[in-house]
Amino acid sequence: MSRRLAKLAISLVTCVVAIPAASPSTATPSTSRGLISVAQVMQMLEKAPTDRTAQQVLAAYLAGVGEAAGAVVSMGNATCRTSLRVNAGSVRQALKAAAAGQDTAETPATPLIVKDMLDRAGCKRQ
Repeated sequence: MSRRLAKLAISLVTCVVAIPAASPSTATPSTSRGLISVAQVMQMLEKAPTDRTAQQVLAAYLAGVGEAAGAVVSMGNATCRTSLRVNAGSVRQALKAAAAGQDTAETPATPLIVKDMLDRAGCKRQ
């Protein structure tokens, strides 16, 4: 992925709103900078199979991330070999791999997910 696409992806992160807590008393907090953390997304991934609110929050978040990734491709004049895709399994795998050894409560999730989507789709700047 080109440097320009990476910068655009990071810029778009600020456009995605924080995950509302499915259960405020037990929700994982955002990063100290107010970004959605890997820990938050992993918590929603764990809760989603049995918690309808978590399912809705996760679906809304992933839809927003998907739209951000689409904007990165469009605004960055990029082409992709395949269409952009996002689902719980790919997100879980990407976050586990990218955040290994890092403080997941302070690691922003959105740039990692967008980068994974762009990489898997084979996106390149024209």
